[in-house]
Amino acid sequence: MRQPRLVFNCTTVGPGESCVLPCARMPSFQRHVFVCINERAADHPKGSCKLRGGVEVRDRLKSELKARGLAKTIRANNSGCLDQCEQGVTLVVYPEQVWYGHVTVDDIQEIVEKHLIGGEVVTRLLLPDQPHLGDRRTFPVLEVTP
Repeated sequence: MRQPRLVFNCTTVGPGESCVLPCARMPSFQRHVFVCINERAADHPKGSCKLRGGVEVRDRLKSELKARGLAKTIRANNSGCLDQCEQGVTLVVYPEQVWYGHVTVDDIQEIVEKHLIGGEVVTRLLLPDQPHLGDRRTFPVLEVTP
C-alpha cells in the first residue's frame, strides 16, 4: 500500500496527502522589537539587562502595544545578549536595525509613539556607532488597517 505524501505547505494538500504542520497562516509584522533580558551574576562587571529592568521594559512594551491594538502589527520579543551590556537595557527595532540603549519603562510610550508608529527615531536613546543608518532618522509610518 502506498504511503500518503507528507506536505509542508498546506495550501497544496491534495487527495490522499497529509499536512505535516498545522494549517496556520504565518504572521507578518511591520516592525519587530527585540528587548534584551540577558541575565548575569549581580557582580559581573558588564552588568546585565535583566538586572537593569529588561523584563519590565519588555512587559511594558507588550502592554503598550496590546493597549493600542498593535500586537498583531508590531511584535515584541525577548532577546538574549545583544552585546551592548554597558549601555543599560538595550532594544533593537527591525527592519530598520535601530538600536536603543539605557531604555527604561518610562521611555516605552515615546518609543512606541515616535518610532514604532510614527517612524521617527528617538535620538536621545539612540546608541552610537550605527553606520548602517547614515544620517537617516525617519522611516515609513506604521500602516494601520482597520
